[in-house]
Amino acid sequence: MMAMRLVAGIDLGGTAINYTFLDETGHFRLDGLCEHPARSVDGPDVCLAQIADGLAMAADRAGIDLAHVVAIGLDTPGPATAAGVLSRRGSTNFVHPAWAGFDIRGGVEQKLNKPVVYLNDGNAAALWGHVSIFGSDNRATSVSAIIGTGLGGGVIAAGHVVTGRNGFGGELGHVLIPWQAISGIEGLTPQCNCGRTGDLESLCSLTAIRRTLLPFFLTKHPGHALADLEPSEAAKQVRGLAVTGDAMCRAIFQVQARALALFFDEMINVFDPDALIVGGGALEASPEFQRWFLDEVRAGMPPQRAEQEGIRLHVIPNGDTAGARGAALEAVRIVRG
Repeated sequence: MMAMRLVAGIDLGGTAINYTFLDETGHFRLDGLCEHPARSVDGPDVCLAQIADGLAMAADRAGIDLAHVVAIGLDTPGPATAAGVLSRRGSTNFVHPAWAGFDIRGGVEQKLNKPVVYLNDGNAAALWGHVSIFGSDNRATSVSAIIGTGLGGGVIAAGHVVTGRNGFGGELGHVLIPWQAISGIEGLTPQCNCGRTGDLESLCSLTAIRRTLLPFFLTKHPGHALADLEPSEAAKQVRGLAVTGDAMCRAIFQVQARALALFFDEMINVFDPDALIVGGGALEASPEFQRWFLDEVRAGMPPQRAEQEGIRLHVIPNGDTAGARGAALEAVRIVRG
């Protein structure tokens, strides 16, 4: 009897790598996070060795033989080309000079001696979100926004990730929105790390909370407990306090939801999608908070045509493993090819 073939998904972050395995029946062989240190700050040689070591450990945990893995899906933060060549200007997650212009897809392929397909992390998470909702239905279109340190995402059309000419398709965080229409932030000028004013990431990200929203709202709540903390630490606590009902922190997340609502309105009129999907660390919270956040998104969306009023709004399930799962799903294309 032939052994079942598998594909692996590798989600390479700045400090941690997450793994999963997908078998021919469509089942993931690992539940939850399976992490290994990334050590990307030490450059390609060390990091690629860590990827290989972690994959072997993940296989042991899943009880599978790596010889049965026939393809690898890899995702990383950008910027990178659609072929997996990192930007020559470097990036936040790949600061070592040897990463500049590095072919990370090719490097992992050579290290593991298996075919590798590449996606950026936002696109990979978007692909998992899409498949978790629509399954193998290749007719559907979805737009996903992944809220983390920045704002990533992806567009899935007819079952395929829209990567674009240079691989920057789905850089949804840098889409400009009419932010002046959001109530409660009058006098605020949201600046993004990319240099733009008023794009989605400038209001809807952890960086936006730390740099812009929290300082702004603390001027209205000077006695708040977060005012006494270092800014980065205070920003990390906003979501937890929002979940418990803290008024100021809920107001911050309401601004993020309303920014997302304006963005989704633009996407509806561009793609006419079957679903809008939200994911990322900001939504790794209680079901009650997720429902509240989606209700705030819905409340902030401008009126739609009658035919589009019922468009579905979802939270990505298994959000902490979304990148690895999406990368594995992309690797299936190698096998089918």
